Amino acid sequence: DDPAHVHIGIDWLESVAFGHIDRIGERVLVIGVGNTAMDCCRTSLRLGARDVKVMARRSRPYFKASPWELSDAEEEGVAIIENHAPSHFVIENGRLVGMAFDVVEWYDDAGRQRSRTLDRVVIPCDDVILAIGQEPAYPWLERDIGIAFNEWDMPVVDRVTHQTTMTGVFAGGDGAWGPENIIWAVAHGHQAAISIHNHCTGVPVTERPAVGMNLLSTKMGLHEWSYSNDYEPARRAAMKHVALQQRLMNVKVEVELGFDLDQTLREVERCLNCDIQTHFTASACIECDACIDICPMSCLTIVHDAPDAELRQRLTAPANNLDQPLFVSEPLQHTARVMVKDEDVCIHCGLCAERCPTAAWDMMRSEILLPYAGQQVPTGVEVAL
Repeated sequence: DDPAHVHIGIDWLESVAFGHIDRIGERVLVIGVGNTAMDCCRTSLRLGARDVKVMARRSRPYFKASPWELSDAEEEGVAIIENHAPSHFVIENGRLVGMAFDVVEWYDDAGRQRSRTLDRVVIPCDDVILAIGQEPAYPWLERDIGIAFNEWDMPVVDRVTHQTTMTGVFAGGDGAWGPENIIWAVAHGHQAAISIHNHCTGVPVTERPAVGMNLLSTKMGLHEWSYSNDYEPARRAAMKHVALQQRLMNVKVEVELGFDLDQTLREVERCLNCDIQTHFTASACIECDACIDICPMSCLTIVHDAPDAELRQRLTAPANNLDQPLFVSEPLQHTARVMVKDEDVCIHCGLCAERCPTAAWDMMRSEILLPYAGQQVPTGVEVAL
């Protein structure tokens, strides 16, 4: 083995950031194709590598890296090799000289993806960086103390209370359910804190404070709103980058130059205002169809009510995403039809509310009131349509 030339991705990046590593061999293989792998391959170029390859077990649709990360890496000359499964290191006289890979193809086997080996190849290299992800490990936790573990050797944790099978022991984040975004780890921490507070004060951990919601109209005049609601169909502006030769000279060079003032002002208008919700008052609707005419996404329909499956096919645009419930109003006063909105395609542009002559449509700012440990939050006043 040659540990000096086989690196663990996260540890290697940390050593580069702190200045402990400032060079690498000319030929580098990066194993894995997530965002950490993208950081590793691009950093290698800045430390002197001339031939950098990212080795992927699967094809591009299964890559974990963000599309823009892949694009930036390829722009800098990184080669991404698909369908190569790592087999073993090739060591000669105690020195890493290459790595063997099985060239594979994937096929469907009763709904599961499986691979078959077509060939084995050896790719020469000077260094290998392993960026194949991390997983929680609990070798330090004794298995007879009352905490049950599942088939993946992860502690069994209640999804609501975040308590393990041992009273008074709580878990969350990657250590409870595997890799998720950091925002979920923060949410788990808040929920676990509520349980810990209850546990320490003698309250059952199953008693949870309510989640609340406020709705407040953003209307300031007939056609004026307290937020920017301009709808702009133009494509996103391309980010400007530092010249390729300049960015590879120093690992600390910031690649993205950012937008100028005019670009910034245009780009911020793309905000979908996710905190702004459409609110419909059925009693004020005169069924003029103005909102339907102006909607750029065809997500509104006035139609006679029907069972969900039938209703979805009678809308202005069929609502085929069954995971998204339809928003259906009360019967309208003139024809007893209903206003139906497909939230799956609504972009919250506010044009329906701006066009409506009776203010039946309004744009309301929603505020989700999440409880914290020791707090009680009142329930919301109403639900937006």
